[in-house]
Amino acid sequence: MAAFRPARTARLAAALACAVLAFVCLVGEARAAEPGPGVAVGRLKYRGGGDWYANTTSLPNLMAALKARTAIDVADRPVTVSPDGEGLFLCPIVHMTGHGRVTFSDDEASRLRDYLTRGGFLWADDNYGMDRSFREAMGKVLPDATFVELPFDHEIYHSFYDFPDGLPKIHEHDGGPPHGYGLFHDGRLVAFYSFNTDIGDGMEDEEVHRDPPEKHEAALRMGINIVVYALSN
Repeated sequence: MAAFRPARTARLAAALACAVLAFVCLVGEARAAEPGPGVAVGRLKYRGGGDWYANTTSLPNLMAALKARTAIDVADRPVTVSPDGEGLFLCPIVHMTGHGRVTFSDDEASRLRDYLTRGGFLWADDNYGMDRSFREAMGKVLPDATFVELPFDHEIYHSFYDFPDGLPKIHEHDGGPPHGYGLFHDGRLVAFYSFNTDIGDGMEDEEVHRDPPEKHEAALRMGINIVVYALSN
């Protein structure tokens, strides 16, 4: 099980508050319709036929864990956003998952490019089946970037809990180890792709997949790490 790094907690609240404020000022699209108090976490609704709405309990459980364990003032519930909607720019971090096809129109790809290059962060979690189309879709968003596998000493694996061996393995899928891939823009990690593990399934209510408690806990801890990293970098 990943180890907790309590030394970071005292510094986390101020650092995250500054980072979120900087993001809102940078994108310049805050609206009166902001989705409630706290940091907004988006669920990306995409085209193509994939079930973008999968794992309905995973993000609420993650947000509850963030509230209980960290200094992050997150909203109570995730917000559904689309690549071409104003709500995208109200979320410093956006999550996407699914089993099927992912597509972005030219306008959607351009909007996501603006979102990512102006401070936003995308976490994509393969729910088994979206890999090929997702990679192709992200090629439209950041055509000059290539997914690279992150080393185990990358900060995303140590931002709040320590994962010395990288991503935890939650579901078997194709067998073999899980992989954590990143897309970078000007040296900043703007998208993280968790593959062959299914963190989202692990974060769901335990009765959904009946994973062992240690799998559920490992998934939540990794989700916390990703959000903490996204909001502080």
